[in-house]
Formats: sequence, structure tokens, C-alpha cells
Amino acid sequence: MALLFALFFAFLLMKMPVAFCMLCSSMIYSMVHGESLNMILSRAVAGSSSFTLLALGFFILAGNIMNRGGVTDKIFGFCEKLVGWIPGGLGHANVAASVIFAGMSGSAVADAGGLGAIEIKAMTDAGYDEDFAVAVTGASSCIGPIIPPSISAVVFAVASGVSVGKMFMGGIIPGLVMALCLMVYIYIVSKKRHYPCSKFPKARELGKSFISSFPALLTPVIILGGITLGFCTPTEASVVAVVYAMVLGLLSKELKWKDLPGILDDTVVLTMGVLFIVSCANSFGYIITTAQLPQKLATAFLGVITNKYVALIVINLFLLLVGMLMESLSALVILVPILMPVITAVGIDPLHFGVIMILNITIGMLTPPVGMVLFTLTGVSSRSFEQITKAMMPLLAINIIALIIVTFCPPLVTFLPGLLM
Repeated sequence: MALLFALFFAFLLMKMPVAFCMLCSSMIYSMVHGESLNMILSRAVAGSSSFTLLALGFFILAGNIMNRGGVTDKIFGFCEKLVGWIPGGLGHANVAASVIFAGMSGSAVADAGGLGAIEIKAMTDAGYDEDFAVAVTGASSCIGPIIPPSISAVVFAVASGVSVGKMFMGGIIPGLVMALCLMVYIYIVSKKRHYPCSKFPKARELGKSFISSFPALLTPVIILGGITLGFCTPTEASVVAVVYAMVLGLLSKELKWKDLPGILDDTVVLTMGVLFIVSCANSFGYIITTAQLPQKLATAFLGVITNKYVALIVINLFLLLVGMLMESLSALVILVPILMPVITAVGIDPLHFGVIMILNITIGMLTPPVGMVLFTLTGVSSRSFEQITKAMMPLLAINIIALIIVTFCPPLVTFLPGLLM
């Protein structure tokens, strides 16, 4: 195992893509031990041969269609009418729009890239500091992988054997907790800095905005309702989301047929990147499993820590560090098989752990050196990577507070799945 991880980190330091780090280290390890490379390659192929993983591509496609079809503009407009009158109104609208868009895309990068440019421009034009606008946009985008449908939840479910539907349901309340924490911070800062807010909307204005955005707001209802009521599996729900997004975009006349090749191209590139990571991680995980590393780690861990809350603190600190150094999906597929025996041995609910893990690695997307949301924000704002990182620190602390709340209050995760499923 020392050889395997030494090779992995050596390749990582050479700036090799994470997927190739896993695949190459697995192949070299096998050759050194005189094992056939056929098994490594067959495990890689098997890694992406999952019906559940089909949902990844379709949810990514649905999010891309929504972005191109102008749905994001309508969502932000409605949220501005709904909460824009509260001190720091556009900041609250930013968070509320992320909550709604999370129910469509399931990706923090899609949120930051799709809504980000609209939100940052609206806030800066209204008199908000750009650093504050960018930081709020980045922090709120992290709600995307928490509230269903979630790409990270699908990957965790496949790696751990937890129900995708339960993972989806379990993320709803923690996502709202994160949104509430951010809105409290925005309110306090906005009162202190005297940021503007709009007038309380007339019922007619609010109603008109709601009707305009209502078809888009139905998307998460259709997805979650179909899964919860048993009309469709999460994978089938992802296909429904694509069809519905297409209908919305074409009826609004903002999505053109000529846009589809570009949308499909972007979707294929991103989906293949995700599936290649999962495939290579399957080979890497195969070696870890056959060496019984998870069981040995669980035994060693339990020799030191037996209290589940102490274990949660240690695991959280470890995952926050991992989130700073690794891409989120790579961290999931590598670490889930290793950590599952540990968390079950100390009595932690796998569903609760899944949401905690996704929260941790999502927060890692706001931290250098590999924070994908930070890089995305440099593309939709005029701020540098360093400026964005500095501005993000207070919001990062707020997200960690939300993580602590979810960690030590398991019913926030388990209540809805227990009630509805």
C-alpha cells in the first residue's frame, strides 16, 4: 500500500490528472507484484458500467439546457422579487436562486458558471462590493451538490451502496441549513455596510414574476416527486429532467435547435471526464480492497477512537484537508470504500455520513489550490484568483458552521428519508 500511495502522490505532484494518477499507479503496482494488467483494465471498464451512473450525464445535460435556455434569468428575477426587500436583498436573492437551481443542475460549478455572471453583475450594479458579490456567489453555489438532484450524491450512492433516493432526500434540509446560515451572514454584513434593498413588492408584481418562473420552479418538484412517489428511479428522473428542460427552453424561444450540438458537446466532455475518474478509481479501489486496507484502517482507528462524535470530528478535519487537495468526485470514489468500514464500526449512519462527506468536499471547492468554484468565478468576474480566495474566507467559515450543525444533528439528514421513503 505504501508503494501504491507513493506512486499516486508522486504523479499528483507532477501535475498529472487525478484519473491518470490512479490508473498509472494501479498498473505499476500490479506489474511490480507480478499481477495481470487485464484485471486492472477490466475493473476500470466495470467501474462505469452502472445503470445508476447514467443519471450523471442526463442531470449535467439538463443543467446545461437550463443555462442556455434562459431559465437562470427567470429564477434570479423571481428570487429578487421574493427576498429583495430584506437588507442585503440581492445577496439573499443570490442564495435563494442557488437553492432553486440546485434542484436542477446538482453541480456547484454549473451554479457558479450559469447563475454567477448574472448575480455578480446585478449585485455590483446595485452598489455591492464586487468582492462581496463574488464571495456570496461562490459560497451559495456549494448548495448545488447538497440539494437534490446531486451528482455527488449519485457517485457516493454508487460507491457505498446507499439508496440514491435516500441520499437525495437527505440533502434537502442540510442544503436549507447552509442557505439560512449564509443569509444570516449577508443580513448582518449588509446592515453594517448599508447595502441597498428593494421596496416590498406589490402582490401583482410578485405574482407576475412567479407565473413567469413557475415552469422552471416545477423542475425539482417533478424530479423529487417522481422518485418519492415511486413513479421513476433517479436515473429515469434525470431523463425526465432533460425532456422538461428542452420543452421549457424551446417554448421560451431562448433555446434554439442550433444550440443543441454545442450543449451536447459540453455535456459529453464533462460526463466523460466524470466517468473516466470513476473508472480509474474503481481499479485503484480494487487494489485497496484486495489488500484489506479499509478493514485494517477500521481496526487501527477503533483502537484509538470509539466515540462516534469524536470520530466525526476527526473525519471532518481529514475530509476538509482532502477537499483542499483533491477534486471532489475523485475524493469520493477513492475515500468512500476506505471510510465506510470505519463509520459503520463506530455506529455512524451511512446516509448521515454521505451528506457530511459531500458537504466537506464541496467546501473544498472554495479553497486553493484546486478549488474549481474559485477558478470558475475568475471567468465570470473581474477579480483575480487571489482576490477571490481572500474574499471567500468569511463565507467559508459560515459554510463550516453549517457543516458542524449538520454533523452533530443527524435528524437533519435522516428525518425526510425516514418520513418519505
